Amino acid sequence: MAAALEDLVIFAGGASRELAQQVAAKLKIEPANAHLRRFSDGEHWVELLDNVRGKSVLVMQSVCPPVNDNLMELVLMLDAVRRSSAFDVVAMAPYLGYSRQDRRPRSVRVPISARVVADMLGGTGISRLLTMDLHSEQIQGFYGAPVDNMYAMPVLTGDIAQREDGAGGGDGVIVAPDVGGVIRARAFASNLGMDLAILDKRRPRANVAKVMNIIGDVGGKNCFIVDDIVDTANTLCEAAGALKAAGALRVFAYCTHAVLSGGAAARVAESPLDELVVTDTIPLLPESRECGKIRSLTVASILAETVSRVYRQGSLSSLFS
Repeated sequence: MAAALEDLVIFAGGASRELAQQVAAKLKIEPANAHLRRFSDGEHWVELLDNVRGKSVLVMQSVCPPVNDNLMELVLMLDAVRRSSAFDVVAMAPYLGYSRQDRRPRSVRVPISARVVADMLGGTGISRLLTMDLHSEQIQGFYGAPVDNMYAMPVLTGDIAQREDGAGGGDGVIVAPDVGGVIRARAFASNLGMDLAILDKRRPRANVAKVMNIIGDVGGKNCFIVDDIVDTANTLCEAAGALKAAGALRVFAYCTHAVLSGGAAARVAESPLDELVVTDTIPLLPESRECGKIRSLTVASILAETVSRVYRQGSLSSLFS
């Protein structure tokens, strides 16, 4: 990438305005201005209010609820930048919606929605996509442009290790919510010097999970469930109850993306879960902000450092190794 960081222009979509301002501040860049609104029929209108001709532009927007509106806004902003003669266009979607729909299970007649989104974003002419904690890392192969998948683990493990209540001591246990999350959980456990446990669950239908077995010793220990996404929180609440029934002292959950749909905040508040810690890749809704059991950490520093390294030709892998 030939453009220098000093010449970078940053636009923020409506879903990531606050996070984008934090990232821009850390990069010592003044965010650019765009007029975003909707017509009475629901169509989106995007107008860039700053000149981007010949400049390198980064558009930041999480594809979070309302997913379709935020996705369309991102696509239109990217197209507006390209048609305004920018030198290159980089998309940053801290949370990339539709990433869980990455395959056709059992060859049923469904779309591969993650690929459709990749085609939409790729069609705007982006030169790179920056995202965080992809649900399925193979999604990177759907894009013709490079995809840099960042990780929130440094922020989350740092918070666990420095907890004021002392729960993050070496006698804690990192818990994988399912077999698919073992690699992530093992990395957390290795980083923190903790033991690892695994929940064996069955999912009879979407957003419904039942814990069947706990693999590992959790008796008398503080447990930390780690996952990439918390949606309805059914799985976390079910897991917290199972872990406490098995003798766990306290149960905390650390998740990167706080989708928190379908009454999740109320569910967390009433559950055996002691605390849910998330990041600001998705802005919390009022009911989640008001829940005493939900706490948010910022990933602005990681995003800013990633952007800095991309534009200064630095290594990204060393940032997370």
